Amino acid sequence: MRLSFAIQLSSALLLAASAWAVEVKTATHLSSYTWRHSADWFGGFSALQVSDNGRQIVVLSDSAVLARAVIERDGDEITGVRFTGDWPVLSSKGRPMSGKAGDSEGIAVAPDGSYYISFEALHRVAWYAASDAKAVVLPRPEAFENLSDNGSLEALAIDDKGWLYTLPEKSRTKLGKIPVYRWDGQAWSTPFVLPQRGNFLPVSADFGPDGRFYVLERSLSLIGFRTRLRRWQITEDGAEAEETLFESGTGTHDNLEGLSVWRDDQGRLRATMVSDDNFMILQRTELVEYLLPD
Repeated sequence: MRLSFAIQLSSALLLAASAWAVEVKTATHLSSYTWRHSADWFGGFSALQVSDNGRQIVVLSDSAVLARAVIERDGDEITGVRFTGDWPVLSSKGRPMSGKAGDSEGIAVAPDGSYYISFEALHRVAWYAASDAKAVVLPRPEAFENLSDNGSLEALAIDDKGWLYTLPEKSRTKLGKIPVYRWDGQAWSTPFVLPQRGNFLPVSADFGPDGRFYVLERSLSLIGFRTRLRRWQITEDGAEAEETLFESGTGTHDNLEGLSVWRDDQGRLRATMVSDDNFMILQRTELVEYLLPD
């Protein structure tokens, strides 16, 4: 009886482990570019969106500044970045924002060129018809009310239906999972959760051209930052087929906070990330790119 029970228990544990198994696929580091500029608003970048096969970029500062730029390249290396415009992120009354109201963290660009921004300190998501447009704030669900003040809606992504997905950096469900909130144009829901693994916290998200859901995570210690990138297939049953694409050592990169997944001219899948230097001299604004496995 005891041996039989032990065998059954062992089999059950193995099945449970396999259900939560994480496939590890290797992403390849392509380049790291230290980005400098003299503008007083430059820095603190928390989100980005890459377009035009890696030639155009939109970046969002956590101090409510939006900018567009052209990326200059030599093969797989970024050689320069040239700004083509910058705008203050406006409130619903059309005014530039500052302080807690202007803690802009995530960006998702819609197919029509309009975009959405998530905010952290005052938990909300807003829609903007254009770069210089005033905010149209989406309804705020009850779930947003109890989010951490300095760890809420850092990540924002949009799928091919135009539905938005956002997730908090720190707040968790009662079972310790990462809740994912979805806006379908009519209402907010929580269609699935993601597993919390180790002390990495989600700071950005994107749907890649392959349709998979990518989440950028960071871990902070006294000696620097670590970065991890995971992805899932999103189905009617939730998030499936979890994969870890890379996990960096401490100090390999700076404070990577923004993520954009795209395909280059050769059809290769890439991830571009930007770091938030917190406007501190000991940190740097960095553009980092990885080649991703399909």
